Amino acid sequence: MRLSRPFYQLPVLFDVARLQSEVAALPPQAFVPHPDRVPGNSAVRLISAEGQETDAVHGTMRPTPWLEAMPYLKQVLAGFGVVWSRSRLMRLDPGTGVPEHADINYHWHTRVRLHIPVFTRPEVRFHCDGESVHMGAGEAWIFDNWRRHHVENRADSPRIHLVADTTGTAGFWHFATAATPPLDQWPRVAFDPQAPMPLLTETNERSVIMPAAEVQGLIEDLRGELMATMPDAQAEAFHTLLENLVFDWRQLCGLHGTSGEGLDAFRHLATAVQARVHELSEGLVMRTNGASARLVLEKRVLQHLVAEPQPCAPAVGRSKAKGPLDRPVFIIAAPRSGSTLLYETLAATPGFNSFGGEAHWLIEDHAGLRPGAPGIDSNRLGAAEATPDLIAAIREMALNRRQGPQGARPAADAPLLEKTPKNALRIPFLKRVFPDARFIFLWRDPRENVSSIMEAWKAGGWVTYRALPGLEGPWSLLLPPGWQMMSGAPLETVAAWQWRSANQIALDDLQSLPDDDWTAVAYHNFLADPAGVTRRLCDFAGVEFDAALQARTAAALPLSRHTHTAPAADKWLRNRESIERVLPGLEALWYRLANL
Repeated sequence: MRLSRPFYQLPVLFDVARLQSEVAALPPQAFVPHPDRVPGNSAVRLISAEGQETDAVHGTMRPTPWLEAMPYLKQVLAGFGVVWSRSRLMRLDPGTGVPEHADINYHWHTRVRLHIPVFTRPEVRFHCDGESVHMGAGEAWIFDNWRRHHVENRADSPRIHLVADTTGTAGFWHFATAATPPLDQWPRVAFDPQAPMPLLTETNERSVIMPAAEVQGLIEDLRGELMATMPDAQAEAFHTLLENLVFDWRQLCGLHGTSGEGLDAFRHLATAVQARVHELSEGLVMRTNGASARLVLEKRVLQHLVAEPQPCAPAVGRSKAKGPLDRPVFIIAAPRSGSTLLYETLAATPGFNSFGGEAHWLIEDHAGLRPGAPGIDSNRLGAAEATPDLIAAIREMALNRRQGPQGARPAADAPLLEKTPKNALRIPFLKRVFPDARFIFLWRDPRENVSSIMEAWKAGGWVTYRALPGLEGPWSLLLPPGWQMMSGAPLETVAAWQWRSANQIALDDLQSLPDDDWTAVAYHNFLADPAGVTRRLCDFAGVEFDAALQARTAAALPLSRHTHTAPAADKWLRNRESIERVLPGLEALWYRLANL
């Protein structure tokens, strides 16, 4: 939610000793890693979907057992008289922080985040849009999280805040934004064991289809923030695209309502707009925080036009697959990023079934899903393309072609492991076909990865399409949406664009999923500590780090089957001059990946 200034301190104080005693009584296992895997960040879930161990923001919010065990924290939240969404205790370890970012998801369009510090020191600073404050223990603060902000803990002890999300009542907003009374008039809220604690939480039961009025409001808000650095004609085309979405969505709502009838028509409209966004949004950013217009449109509007079922996922690593296609694991990566080496490492254990290699056939054996089919001009597939017949056919193919290590008979209860680079553009489709799928997102330094993509094009061994309309010669590796713009472009431009498209689309899609559904790995970290990374991924997948994996990762990893030339840390330097020409256009995404 956008506010008129970066910070507001609410005129109320809480019992610091009581807050600290309740939080200090929590067992260590109450703290779980930050959902974005930010180093040094962890949290205790207090209000969550169905009161479970999940960081999802959709679903009926309920108190968790951790909150029920802390009566004063519960009294503090109840005392505001507002409806709470996801709420947690957030801990920052000494010497760590939260990287600079802006909160642009749909969840934040109408919500604000309340901070009540529990354990803190003066060396802990909160920065927002050029201003910096220290939030003192027992105080209450809100801030404008649409603006760019970050946190740093330079103290020698952890910082722990009670952090709770709400839209706020009229009374809350008057209390928060009215003229601040003298400090001696601020109420001091003591623990009252007799106080009623009617904790109000969101049901968040959205209609299947986003109402037309909400779509219009979101689009108008976004357009008011747009700042163009693109040609006027292209900017105007983007604005027209948004206007047309509002008109056409209103017509579909008038025809079908918002209960779910005509679902395919809504999905096809959303998918069509999504395809055009990638072509028209280059150079458009938000005026206040500099965020990509494409990213804001996708995360705040397009991904929420149709409410897909999102069951609460079990806690990471606590359950194993119960059926042959339950909880499959897909390695998602740009081409030539080291995914084959990671795949071959994980597939060494009978704890996973696999297809024995890349499974292009799983998708491309279906003519309606290949580029050139109606509505399909790239490898990008959305949820709308996963029709019931295709879902059944793909699942049957997957069931019949599973195998264990070295072609052995598949284990009945082992999860499926799959790796095909084109799947970086198909996450919504895969999630519809396999609703409980999980994803391992692998990324590689763009200098190395772009160089490897260039070498693959030169070698001619990775051709995927012999001919494409308007393009001279064959096409290699994955085909992102908007490939037509690459006609006649230098090789390094095409390779950089493939790296950026694969990683950007995959990361945007993954960050719209529940946090327990995916994890990220940097290729250089995997090479540096194959045993440690493999053990972590096994925990994520619910698979044992067994003797086969221990043996595989005990020494230097063997070359993968798709190795083109022998690995070397500085191999990319042979293409250095070309890569440095395109690197500035990759740096923003590189920074985003490095902060996963």
